Amino acid sequence: MNAYGPPGAIPEPSVPPGAPLPASLDEAVARWRGLLAEAAPRHVLLEGFHALKHALRFGAVVPVALCTDRAGTLELAAELAPDLGEVLARLLVEVDAQAVRALVPRPHPTGVAALAERPAPAAVAAALRGERRTPVVVLDQPRHLGNAGAVVRLAAGFGASGVVTTGPLDPWHPTVVRGGAGLHFATAVAPLEVSELPGGPLFALDPEGADIRGLALPDDALLAFGSERHGLSAGLRARADQLVALPMRPQVSSYNLATSVGMALFHWASASGAAPA
Repeated sequence: MNAYGPPGAIPEPSVPPGAPLPASLDEAVARWRGLLAEAAPRHVLLEGFHALKHALRFGAVVPVALCTDRAGTLELAAELAPDLGEVLARLLVEVDAQAVRALVPRPHPTGVAALAERPAPAAVAAALRGERRTPVVVLDQPRHLGNAGAVVRLAAGFGASGVVTTGPLDPWHPTVVRGGAGLHFATAVAPLEVSELPGGPLFALDPEGADIRGLALPDDALLAFGSERHGLSAGLRARADQLVALPMRPQVSSYNLATSVGMALFHWASASGAAPA
């Protein structure tokens, strides 16, 4: 999924109509503070060069981006993201390290930080409920923000149609976005109730399930994973069409959540023509 255009398209930085990109430190800081002060915040923090790079590649609308070394950041772009050189040259505003520390809780070593518009809930819902050629990952009552971010990054790499969470964890929490390295914009990410899950056969990972190696996972599957400590909730288990188990050595209690997701997605991708080449 690309929230703002066809896959592979590189959009120009987008700002609200009539509002030019900030050209100075003062303008950039004022824009930053104004966006975060909105009554209903619509922007998420992108921490670091790679997060900004990924977000732009997958259509994020970025009204302001800061860096502590503009020339150095553009050199890094020329090496790692030449496709974004012109976009970043327009977008980046150099500020001193002190200004970044005042605006960002944990400044990234690359000295880059940006704000991006969170995709509209209606667009995310449409992507999840439309016709799908790749699975949706469901994290049932996850607890660990960093693990959730790692799952988003995995799902984006495998071309999954989305990552859905049930329970109180916000999948757009700054720590999750940080762990996802800006790839929330490459797949549909949303919190949903079990009753709101999109259609498709639901395969829930559970030690009591059938060995995944004997199963073919359909392209429109929902792949559900329980929380790191408590496993699947009763509601999700009842909704499942089939319980599926990953191979595991006896007396090893569990895998890390992101590892489990990666194993399941690799199993799907190894037999699917819809997986990335």
